[in-house]
Amino acid sequence: MTLSRRVGELEVAKPDREWVHWAIGRIEADFNRSADTHLLPVAIPALPDIGLYLKDESSHPTGSLKHRLARSLFLYALSNGWLRARRPVVEASSGSTAVSEAYFARMLGLPFIAVVPASTAPEKLGAIEALGGTPHPVQDVRTLYAVAEDLARQSGGHYMDQFTYAERATDWRGNNNIAESIYTQMAREPHAVPSWIVCGAGTGGTSATIGRFARYHRHATRLCVADPDASVFHRHWHDPAVTQAQDPSSLIEGIGRPRVEPSFMPGVVDRMIVVSDSQSIAAARAVSRRLGKLCGGSTGTNIWACALIASEMARDGKAGSIVSILCDSGERYRSSYFDDAWIARQGLNLAPHEAAIERFFDTGSMG
Repeated sequence: MTLSRRVGELEVAKPDREWVHWAIGRIEADFNRSADTHLLPVAIPALPDIGLYLKDESSHPTGSLKHRLARSLFLYALSNGWLRARRPVVEASSGSTAVSEAYFARMLGLPFIAVVPASTAPEKLGAIEALGGTPHPVQDVRTLYAVAEDLARQSGGHYMDQFTYAERATDWRGNNNIAESIYTQMAREPHAVPSWIVCGAGTGGTSATIGRFARYHRHATRLCVADPDASVFHRHWHDPAVTQAQDPSSLIEGIGRPRVEPSFMPGVVDRMIVVSDSQSIAAARAVSRRLGKLCGGSTGTNIWACALIASEMARDGKAGSIVSILCDSGERYRSSYFDDAWIARQGLNLAPHEAAIERFFDTGSMG
């Protein structure tokens, strides 16, 4: 089903246009069958003039925010002529993007290899395998990119490279991206245009999409990125000369990176809030109890930042709304963030941070 041309001594396969059209049609049909994700209000009775909302991305077919990214990456790669029938797709991922890409690879009948940190939650590895993908764990997270590139080259496949293409694969002007969805769903709320939108950064694609969309449509919304303390993003935002972090990796999967990724756009970010792993996990546990559903660690990172912003708004007598993202289900982290024995092995003390976030929900103040 492929044509080929010779470049020097290298045989290069051209994508079959008929197969590309079929593949794009399959993905678009899947999207047409899918409903949008819910925007959940989070009750804070002590702050009647401040609304807090979570965009529940865990309800996607692959259970996370990364479902949107994976769909966009596949459509981008197909449109660019990078994917071939029956040829492997390879990705470097902390887990959730790999789960979502495995879903789309299986839909198109493509082998999928996920290069992941050896510390990736077992539940995520199981989800990748359940969707027909093959996890390829590596001990040193700094080698993820090189290993993925090598595997793609050796297999004759395509390295998807989410960290480079996340910000350009998504149409940030609209087309039902996450930003457009948030503003549409907020339209009938008391404060329809959010004062703040809070998200994390892994690739940087989500923050780039939201920040660009808000500016393009001239909204007053400001964008805050909640970042693990081990991550380089907040350091780079304050000092562009800093491009690497030497700290041990964060325990919060999916956000924070040791290097500044090409898709991270610091110019669209109005504020960075640094959140410790203990604070993130404590907030994830607390908000899970409030919602009656388990939320992942990166949602906890977002909630901690939201609590700080809401407390500041209340102190300054400001009204408005804050929207953040429920990135994925805590079901993927039962053996880690929601396991007391695992918490103890990491040497974490969650008690004071859980008390602080519960105090916020009860009184509207972190103090």
